Amino acid sequence: MNAIPLNNRPSVAVIGLGYIGLPTAAVLASSGADVVGVDINQDAVDVINAGQVPFVEPDMATTVAGVVSQGYLQATTETPHADNYIVAVPTPFMDGHKPDLSYIATAGKQIAPLLEGNELIILESTSPPGATEFLADTVLAARPDLTLKPGSAQSIYFAHCPERVLPGRIMIELRTNDRIVGTLNGEAGERARELYELFCEGEFLMTDARTAEMAKLTENAYRDVNIAFANELSMISDGLDINVWELIRLANHHPRVDILQPGPGVGGHCIAVDPWFIVATDPERSSLIRTAREVNDAKPGFVLDKLLPQAKRINDVQIAALGLAFKPNIDDLRESPARKIVGQLADELPQANIMAVEPNIDELPAELESRENVRLTEMNEAVRAADIVLLLVDHNEFVRLDRTLLAQKIVHDTRGVWS
Repeated sequence: MNAIPLNNRPSVAVIGLGYIGLPTAAVLASSGADVVGVDINQDAVDVINAGQVPFVEPDMATTVAGVVSQGYLQATTETPHADNYIVAVPTPFMDGHKPDLSYIATAGKQIAPLLEGNELIILESTSPPGATEFLADTVLAARPDLTLKPGSAQSIYFAHCPERVLPGRIMIELRTNDRIVGTLNGEAGERARELYELFCEGEFLMTDARTAEMAKLTENAYRDVNIAFANELSMISDGLDINVWELIRLANHHPRVDILQPGPGVGGHCIAVDPWFIVATDPERSSLIRTAREVNDAKPGFVLDKLLPQAKRINDVQIAALGLAFKPNIDDLRESPARKIVGQLADELPQANIMAVEPNIDELPAELESRENVRLTEMNEAVRAADIVLLLVDHNEFVRLDRTLLAQKIVHDTRGVWS
């Protein structure tokens, strides 16, 4: 894209510099915007301002280093004034799988005092229907002098533009994927589209804010339901002594069948979380979506039920647990079923030596680091020492593992890599 003159570069504040906020800030800064990224984590802010990245995502490090060195991106813990705000904060769930909008509320309260009128606020966090309205209500409650009515000098504009990218391909898909843009008031959607057009080459799909919110949840619930079908097949097949990987391969030869691959469960902040937002919105009419979530949430327990009886028969058992991330070739451990399985193994087998192998991290997460019977171990060392090899994530390193190392081992392959 052609360079934009310095005095014409739009100002953008990206609130939340996590797995979505930082890549978004980086591509905006590299495509013509002056960007300030805001995060409560001072360590992350320092790393970014040094031109580095605090997590693994292919192709991002070069972009961040470039825009930081050029002065187009800086990070801070203090929210600045900007013409455009992108809110990309976490939206976890609370007990009972109810959505937790406290991070959105905090962002709105931090933005509100800075507003002068005519700013655009985009909620990018994956959110339950009505969250953009909640953000607007939060801002207006703090600033009753402002309005949602378009055309006034005191008007503030709100839109919802959900991210639709795959970890491991974020820097590519930010630019190439189609983008849903939901308008809450006035020309907010058109203004959001103009901003995202700086870097997005995909089609812009215009709608209202609630439909945009629901669209993202629907995409992930669709995936979750289909994964649940594969996971349920895997459990049924196990009881029938059928190789589920061969079964699915054969069934997928039908021209109208495309079954996904089973695994140890479902992780990540999207598929493992978003369907619960739909369930919370309408519990009575979401029985299929709820059941899929329950099937996938139960899969780690199924894996443990298969492994534990074997492990308990071996004195001082040595277990190589391959993978902690929620998907291959990234360092993202959020909602990871592999992480949960390793933690439960440590609890159930206090005398075991559990060698966690995760090539994309340098230290264990706190809840595993605190367990005396879990240690982060290099792959070949762990496999050679193991009585049991448990494959939980199909990282490239594990796919390329010398299979001769598995001889005389008890092997549990939850990803079908060695099946």
